[in-house]
Amino acid sequence: MNKKIKIGLLGSGTVGTGVIKVLLENVHEITQKIGREVAITKVLVRDLNKKRKIPSTCTIIDDFEEIINDDSIDIVVEVMGGENPAKEYMLRALEAGKHVVTANKDVVAKYGKLMFEAAEKHKVDFMFEASVGGGIPIITPLKQCLTANKILEVMGIVNGTTNYMLTKMTNEKLDYHTVLTEAQAKGYAESDPIADVGGLDAARKIAILSSIAFNTRVHLDDVYVEGITAITPEDIEYARELGYVIKLLAIAKDVPAYGIDVRVHPALVPNTHPLASVNDVFNAIFVKGNAVGETMFYGRGAGEGPTASAVVADIIDISRNIVHKTSGKISCTCFEDKMICPVEKSISAYYVRLLVKDEPGVLATIAGAFGNNQVSLNSVIQKRRVNGCAEIVLITHEVAQEHLAKASAIIKNLKDVTEIRNIIRVEAQRK
Repeated sequence: MNKKIKIGLLGSGTVGTGVIKVLLENVHEITQKIGREVAITKVLVRDLNKKRKIPSTCTIIDDFEEIINDDSIDIVVEVMGGENPAKEYMLRALEAGKHVVTANKDVVAKYGKLMFEAAEKHKVDFMFEASVGGGIPIITPLKQCLTANKILEVMGIVNGTTNYMLTKMTNEKLDYHTVLTEAQAKGYAESDPIADVGGLDAARKIAILSSIAFNTRVHLDDVYVEGITAITPEDIEYARELGYVIKLLAIAKDVPAYGIDVRVHPALVPNTHPLASVNDVFNAIFVKGNAVGETMFYGRGAGEGPTASAVVADIIDISRNIVHKTSGKISCTCFEDKMICPVEKSISAYYVRLLVKDEPGVLATIAGAFGNNQVSLNSVIQKRRVNGCAEIVLITHEVAQEHLAKASAIIKNLKDVTEIRNIIRVEAQRK
């Protein structure tokens, strides 16, 4: 029982450095919790000549074969990021009978089924708590703590970059391009920010969460995606006046008639909703179960410490399994084959901002076009004139996307309508 549990670490960037730091700083507590010492013995890097803060007890290597062929290594921890070669390395590690821990949302979202099948075949564990929400525990709660529930809905803010940007736009009344430049300067946004601002990062995460929550395989291509690039200060100000804030939401709902409705898009969230107060780079995931009711998980969704916390928690969990000679207690839970709800059948309320001729009867014509397409209006406001036209904002009641789309197409071609300036969904509509 005194034998060390040995780890091969793939990557020594921000997260890899954090994993080393957490294991060293908390070594006494971790050893007590497991009943055996855990040690990183080999660290795979791309450049052997680059200076790194890696303990002398770790051997730095640039050849993955030195890890895969080392029978003393029990756990492979992948924190390299990206799809390749991370996918190949993890798959080979599982096939070699080594447990795998990863923070890689790209691989989990796209190849999770393949990884679980390999883990089950070779009787090892595959864990990925850090792939969604950084340090926020959400994978384990969905797989264990909430497993008695039928999950009805998962809705969250799972991308810190866009949440930071929308918070700045809201609090300081800045435009999209200004806050993007600032986010890039602070390192919150990449030089090519499309994965964040285009909603792709959030889409990968909700694909993972919805697969677990609804026990069915949800692929990245199943997720309807809109980013935040069309959000303007005017939309944010109107939302404020109406009692909402705008957030980029990742949403998954079980719709009995149509299947799993899974999407990422900006949305108006009422000020009274718990997600409305989640600001800056923080993330939060709101889960509704038929037994537990509503719960929310909140914290930092990225960064060295938070992500390392989740990675090391998985290491501890696997190490306990090694000590007690067990594995695969919670394998793939995608045992159902549910339909994916077509986006045109998804139900939501909508915010619609229009520029129209400032003449009597125009609003009645627009309301008639909505009504003829099964769209009822909840509220209408007119505050500004733009270039001699009136700008009006409408909030609809909940409606299928296909009906809203038909109404919008007709309204766009009305002679009294100059422009449809924006259409944004409204989630958890105010009562």
